Amino acid sequence: MFLLVQRFGELMRKLWNPRNFKAHVSPHEMLQAVVLCSKKTFQITKQAIVTDVFQGSMRIFTKKLPHPDLPAEEKEQLLHNDEYQETMVESTFMYLTLDLPTAPLYKDEKEQLIIPQVPLFNILAKFNGITEKEYKTYKENFLKRFQLTKLPPYLIFCIKRFTKNNFFVEKNPTIVNFPITNVDLREYLSEEVQAVHKNTTYDLIANIVHDGKPSEGSYRIHVLHHGTGKWYELQDLQVTDILPQMITLSEAYIQIWKRRDTDETNQQGA
Repeated sequence: MFLLVQRFGELMRKLWNPRNFKAHVSPHEMLQAVVLCSKKTFQITKQAIVTDVFQGSMRIFTKKLPHPDLPAEEKEQLLHNDEYQETMVESTFMYLTLDLPTAPLYKDEKEQLIIPQVPLFNILAKFNGITEKEYKTYKENFLKRFQLTKLPPYLIFCIKRFTKNNFFVEKNPTIVNFPITNVDLREYLSEEVQAVHKNTTYDLIANIVHDGKPSEGSYRIHVLHHGTGKWYELQDLQVTDILPQMITLSEAYIQIWKRRDTDETNQQGA
């Protein structure tokens, strides 16, 4: 793997060289090293291995809402127009964004040290095909609901902790309670998809945590070592082992889940 590191270093030096008179840099040598070191698993002429691994699909149902300031009778009339009927589109995704409940703005003395918590399945309900959420644009409001139609081998969750307004970025500290293994997403698929989707159970393999304030926080990563089944915490150059139950107490930000194949599911059941 030394060749891969060497070529990557060369590419970085070319990109950031202040005396480089060219306006562009070719990554060809770096790509050749990737092909060689991966034993042609990754090839220059063949794309979309990332798509095969991480891409799923969903149905998005959208319904336009009348302006809230309109009289009730006018709203009722508008709802019969074609413009306000629900539409459905098929869309792909590389990760699922999970929305946290709004953190309380004001706390009394007893609640000052209490951090809000929410179960993972509560925020996953966004994708059950039933739960509706209002989305606002500058001029219009919409109701949307989502239903999964294809689950990828590796599923990425992005827990939406950060919101941006006109003045600053705000972080939601809510803790998400989640199991480390055996998360079944079958109920988030439509009935016709459930019939053909054999494996819908996932196990956590990586957990990225954000600590501190949005502007000056730091990141930690929890990674499962498949060979031993042990969990490790990585922060910069520090690597320490960690108990699985400690992972669930962190402010998880991004998670990677691995789908069990048929053999793994049978072994777990046995």
